[in-house]
Amino acid sequence: MAEEAEKEVTTFEDFKLNKQLLNAINDAGYEKPTPIQQQAIPIISGGHDVLGIAQTGTGKTAAFLLPLLMKVKYAQGQNPRALIVAPTRELVMQIEENITLLAKYTDIRHTAIYGGLGPKTQIETINKGIDILVATPKRLMELYLKGDLILKELKTLILDEADKMMDMGFMPQIRQLLEVIPRKRQNLLFSATMPDKVVQLSEEFLEFPTRVEITPQATPVETVTQTLYRVPNLRTKIELLEHIIQDEETFNRVIIFTRSKKNAESVSKFLEHRNYGEVRAIHGNKGQNTRINSMEAFKGGDVRFLVATDVAARGIDVTMVSHVINFDVPLIYEDYVHRIGRTGRAEQEGAAITFATDAEMYHVNKIEKIIRMQIPEVPMPAEVKVFETPFEEQQEMAMDIDRQKRRENPDFKGAFHEKKGRHKSNFEKGKKKGDPKNSFWQKTKKKGSRKK
Repeated sequence: MAEEAEKEVTTFEDFKLNKQLLNAINDAGYEKPTPIQQQAIPIISGGHDVLGIAQTGTGKTAAFLLPLLMKVKYAQGQNPRALIVAPTRELVMQIEENITLLAKYTDIRHTAIYGGLGPKTQIETINKGIDILVATPKRLMELYLKGDLILKELKTLILDEADKMMDMGFMPQIRQLLEVIPRKRQNLLFSATMPDKVVQLSEEFLEFPTRVEITPQATPVETVTQTLYRVPNLRTKIELLEHIIQDEETFNRVIIFTRSKKNAESVSKFLEHRNYGEVRAIHGNKGQNTRINSMEAFKGGDVRFLVATDVAARGIDVTMVSHVINFDVPLIYEDYVHRIGRTGRAEQEGAAITFATDAEMYHVNKIEKIIRMQIPEVPMPAEVKVFETPFEEQQEMAMDIDRQKRRENPDFKGAFHEKKGRHKSNFEKGKKKGDPKNSFWQKTKKKGSRKK
């Protein structure tokens, strides 16, 4: 019987998915189901609640999306029938991209809502009628409480990266959500780890769940040499980046990872201005065709630098990548393994270099626990000019460190918290009128090309 069950889930056709989904899977280039897909899809399709323990990069998004798209089937009614909640804007956008990819041959209506931009366009899209909604907890409850969102027709609730959601303090919004949605529904919870808070949450809202667990491959590629630089601020990161890429022969095909689209754009523009070789940036704001073209040019060797966010870089499979540079440390720690795995592929040797500020060292320590090794730290090269950290950046890092300490100890009041009022007024006093908000990039433009 066990052998027969295994045979049933060796190909996507064996899941009894409809033709529209199979065509989309084929277009996406998915060849065979991953272990989490093999285990989770039949259970979810059967209508059961699922507790999935799986990390980023295991194929878990498609594991819950494919049975969900089979269940929703086609456009119907005005209000969402399925809700996917994820902790960050980037992850919400990534899930939305996956729905676009897999639902391309259906008429299913879907949208993503998140903070960081005005809700007007998001509300307009919702008002036109949607079937699947992907949301961050805060924006979700904000629109619901204003009466812009009706959730009474929900049949499926999916919480993705629940551990990260708890770390970010979203438990109140999740509890609030569970109080207002229909009790009769299918629930799916996915988490990379199972801390007490997630166990408690799963007990609160899952009914007799089936547990699906995939052991993560959290070991870095053996052919990749890892290096860590302690860097005080953004300006010095740029200076260090410029210094290490002078050796064109060694740094010939480089992927530079940033945490945000803003940093991806800034780094790529800087490299373009200095004429260090062909550069492409890929992130959530770039269209699919632009991303594909950039990737193809990088694969073909026509591009020296690919600057990318984690969201946009999923599925990069390029051999002969000489270096991965983590310009920013990833906040989803498994993404570190995912990033450095872009180099050292096909048994080639590769190198991964990470830049970390004091605030980012907290995340480096967490990454080292996951990969079960210490990343070798090297001193800053003497030739690299170390810049003073601007006051605003100092404050951001101080707040970040306070948040980290509070996460480890909820009773921690925070040094920044006590002084922020006085600091702010001092900063305002010393601020020069007419200073551009992003003056650093203006300065680099004026400097012109540096001698190599």
